[in-house]
Amino acid sequence: MTSNLCPLDYRYGRADMKAIFYEESRLQYQMDVEAALARAHASLGTITKEEAAEISRVANLDIVKIDRVKEIEKDTRHDLMAMVKAMTEQCEGDAGKYVHYGATSNDIVDTATALQIKSAIELIQADVDTFLVTLSKLAKRERDTLEIGRTHAQFAIPITFGFKISGYIAEMLRHRERLIETKRRACAGKMAGAVGTGAALGKNFFQIQEMVMEDLGLTYEPAATQVVGRDRYTELVCLIANIATSLERYGTEVRNLQRSEIAEAAEPFDVKKQVGSSTMAQKRNPMMSENVCGLARIVRSMVTPTFESQVLWHERDLSNSSAERFVLPHIFVLLDEMFHKMNEVFSGLTVNSDRMLKNIESSRGLVMAESVMMKMTEFGVGRQDAHEIVRSSSMIAEDEDRQLVDVLLENKELTKMMPEAEIRSAMDPANYTGGAKEIVDKMVAEVEKTLNVKV
Repeated sequence: MTSNLCPLDYRYGRADMKAIFYEESRLQYQMDVEAALARAHASLGTITKEEAAEISRVANLDIVKIDRVKEIEKDTRHDLMAMVKAMTEQCEGDAGKYVHYGATSNDIVDTATALQIKSAIELIQADVDTFLVTLSKLAKRERDTLEIGRTHAQFAIPITFGFKISGYIAEMLRHRERLIETKRRACAGKMAGAVGTGAALGKNFFQIQEMVMEDLGLTYEPAATQVVGRDRYTELVCLIANIATSLERYGTEVRNLQRSEIAEAAEPFDVKKQVGSSTMAQKRNPMMSENVCGLARIVRSMVTPTFESQVLWHERDLSNSSAERFVLPHIFVLLDEMFHKMNEVFSGLTVNSDRMLKNIESSRGLVMAESVMMKMTEFGVGRQDAHEIVRSSSMIAEDEDRQLVDVLLENKELTKMMPEAEIRSAMDPANYTGGAKEIVDKMVAEVEKTLNVKV
């Protein structure tokens, strides 16, 4: 019988991201903090450089075994102290006396968590950049591909498919900015002792904290309690949920466009091997997009416990710890998984331009009502009068299942003011996409400039 329980163990998540949050990795990050603390003490003369070097030497999973840490934890019932004892017993000479010197547990735990967050954000930033390139290539390729825009799930006016994708690019560029801004605040550690005053670190407290964080490439909490301010985690998790929701939005659009009655776009499908249904052999289901939509719901569910973990008693309690052990690994592993799937979807997306045109044509020209109305104003018809002419003509075309252009051409008052050629030109979807194509060009150029790449 398999021992796996969480789907992250056997179904979801990519190796690089999962590795950041493995038990062994967490232990190594914590020992990295202990080593940085020892080096800071040595720089200020609290301990010798040789003792700091020895503590740094044993801060290694090849020396401090996780099984030994767990064995000690059975007695101490305190995971961090178990690590400290395991490091101490491996030190030669007097170095063991100075492991964890002047620190409290969350100096190590929160700072190690900041290191994990830093590594995870870097992978997510790479995901965003990869996805931006994929979207830009697709937008550029489909820059001129006519499609009907939809509002309230109803036909609206023409757009291009590249224009639709350019909106996703703009959104992802904003998320990229947010990640960069949030990284500085989320990747903050602390080395300030039991309640944040740094009393146990003595006169060198401020220097030690700054030196440790500089060593590790982190910022630090300037006025900590026993923990780093959890508003930082709340901001981070809300951002991850925001990004996940954007990916769900794109996946939902693919799912809708792949509906049989729309059939304008579809996920890649391996016709030689892939199975869509165990019984309906003809099916090609948007499974990756559906999967992304489902995972986004799990990511968003992590927002509530994160907000609740922000409210701690006095200088801190332990109610946040168990929740954060679930939240942080899951949001990063799942978002990374979602990016991987969405990138696969959009890099291999089938775009059915012929069906897009047929869908536009199926409206019998009604989607060009606004175009005709605006063109009429150029020939002296008042905007409200033009609206009423087009509205009433549209109702006739709808009721009698006729082309709107034919109904309009029967209006003698209209044809006196506006030549038939102009009416027909206004009914051509290709003539009414506004700045859609130029917006695609601008968004692709923005990606190229931001990432310093050529799409």
